[in-house]
Amino acid sequence: MENFDVGTNLLVIIPEIGLTILAVAILFMDSLLPESRRRSIAYLTFFGMGLIAVFPLMLSPDGETYWGGMIRHDMLSQVFKVIVLLAGSITALVASTTSDLGRKGEFYLIMTVSTLGACLLSSAADIIMIFVALETVSIPLYVLAAFNRQDKRSIESGMKYFLFGSFASAVMLYGFSLLYGFSGQTGLQGIADALRAGAVAEPVSLVIAIVLVFVGFAFKISAVPFHFWTPDVYEGAPTPVTAFISVASKAASFAVLLRFFVAVFPEELSVDGQQMQTFWINLVIAASIVSMTVGNVLALVQTNIKRLLAYSSIAQAGYTLLGVAALQGIASEGVDPAAQGVAAVAYYMLMYTFTNLLAFGVVAIFSDATGSETIADLAGLSRRNRWMALAMTIGLLSLAGIPPAAGFIGKFFLFNAAVSANLEWLAIIGVLNAIVGLYYYLVVIKVIYVDRSADDDKPILLTTPAGVMLGITTIAVIILGVIPQPFFNWALESATSLFS
Repeated sequence: MENFDVGTNLLVIIPEIGLTILAVAILFMDSLLPESRRRSIAYLTFFGMGLIAVFPLMLSPDGETYWGGMIRHDMLSQVFKVIVLLAGSITALVASTTSDLGRKGEFYLIMTVSTLGACLLSSAADIIMIFVALETVSIPLYVLAAFNRQDKRSIESGMKYFLFGSFASAVMLYGFSLLYGFSGQTGLQGIADALRAGAVAEPVSLVIAIVLVFVGFAFKISAVPFHFWTPDVYEGAPTPVTAFISVASKAASFAVLLRFFVAVFPEELSVDGQQMQTFWINLVIAASIVSMTVGNVLALVQTNIKRLLAYSSIAQAGYTLLGVAALQGIASEGVDPAAQGVAAVAYYMLMYTFTNLLAFGVVAIFSDATGSETIADLAGLSRRNRWMALAMTIGLLSLAGIPPAAGFIGKFFLFNAAVSANLEWLAIIGVLNAIVGLYYYLVVIKVIYVDRSADDDKPILLTTPAGVMLGITTIAVIILGVIPQPFFNWALESATSLFS
């Protein structure tokens, strides 16, 4: 059902309106302030996005579609909008601590536009809106990856990201065009209704469309085998940009992936006796296994901390796909296992956002102070700044899944969802991969606390914004790990809205 009331239509996009106003304010501040005072733009972005993130919490989603069916106003979209906005807010604080981005007003403007696209992507209910929002997220990120024009690695990373991203977008768009050709509809629900009515006679046609669309999503979430861009882009891009790419883009992409496949290819859809859900679930399972394994194995040999976190990000995408695979629980045990899977994905993205921003925040401060990003140069960090060392340790333990950090309970929810959907063997593979991943995280912690450095007596000082950023993310990671139930219940409520 579509609602065309003007007031309500504006109400459902309050976060997007707020981001547009924020972007205009940033543009004016950048043009009016002298360069010496432009670091205040970072603080405006931090507080602005933090304030905007409150609005989705205050709204009461009704699950209806608005703006001609382009936007769905449900709890799932609200949860992921909050995640994206918090990611953008903290990234602005991370950027304020660096010498190369701190006073660059255009950086905060471009990041705000990308955040706007991610918010739209989280609630997109039409393939046209999905594509437009996806490009609104991606194009600014291509620019940000190449932001340091004096750095050849940054330019290379931006070019690689652009080329791979353009190819993935073209493949996804072709998949969308096939679905439109089959159904004559662009709305997700309209496509699903047409397919159920027998718009496609041969299952192979839909299989091709599913594969093409999944390629686009797999690229955005850094799933193997569409992960090749990730290590080079993560290493070459400015560290705050890397942090933002690793969390905001990934969270919004998981939101739309869930919405798309649940809406368009539900369990009851069968073509010539072939269940379409079975095929795409198997595709997700394969991507999950390969991503976990490749990400963890290749991370073992990395010497650059940003490349290590890049392969970690690939592995984390594999873990998160466990929750997506749990959607097959619709067929076997009703909606509960599927809802648990969606809730686990939402919770994991919330946890992962704070965890990864914490880790990359420390890397940004360290590399800005020392000019190095190698793991060996982290030696003695505990003696140069014990708070940075503690924050990095908590972030790495969370990524590894060690309690009381949030990563432990996040992985538990994902593995439990897989078991509830009769995928015990997949959960076992996830646990084994988590054990492998534990090794390289502990190696970094060992370097920080045990290894000696010639610079042990040279302290790294924290600025107030850097301390605030590390404090917020560290406390969030601990709280999400110690008292996860309120946040998981919130995620579970959003999951239920996806199936209503």
